[in-house]
Amino acid sequence: MADLLDSDPYDLDPLEQQVVAFFVDGVRVLGLPRSIGEIYGLLFISQTALSLDDLVQRLHISKGSASQGLRALKSLGAVREVSSESERRTYYEPSIELKRLVGGFIREQIRPHLESGKTKINRLSKTTQDISDPVRRKFLNERVDRLESWLRSSGRVLPVLQKLLGQ
Repeated sequence: MADLLDSDPYDLDPLEQQVVAFFVDGVRVLGLPRSIGEIYGLLFISQTALSLDDLVQRLHISKGSASQGLRALKSLGAVREVSSESERRTYYEPSIELKRLVGGFIREQIRPHLESGKTKINRLSKTTQDISDPVRRKFLNERVDRLESWLRSSGRVLPVLQKLLGQ
């Protein structure tokens, strides 16, 4: 009985903890902050929309971290705002369509990287021209050409992937 009295009513239950951990692992693979996985995971498993304050209390994260995480998730299309008739608070619920999540990630994370990659490869190509050793210059030019090929391939694959996902 003491355990029930000592437990925080805002603590996550075991199932919620597992779902949050699942999404934390997922965002780590993508190089995104832990808090994004925590927030999305809790919203995903919650039967009701949650407010910023709910997320802060339940996940034991700072208000700033929760706010930044929600902003990032909104820009990816992974969460949407839900207004409450009776309260002024903004509530959030997850988007659970895979097409939307992947499409948002491609749009917000991958496309900008590919665009900046073009500039970087051009710079690399110009830099290799300054290499005096012809053997090294040839090797480096081949590597830069390989990077350029990868970038072109990525540029061809992404539109197909987005089309398949309905974006």
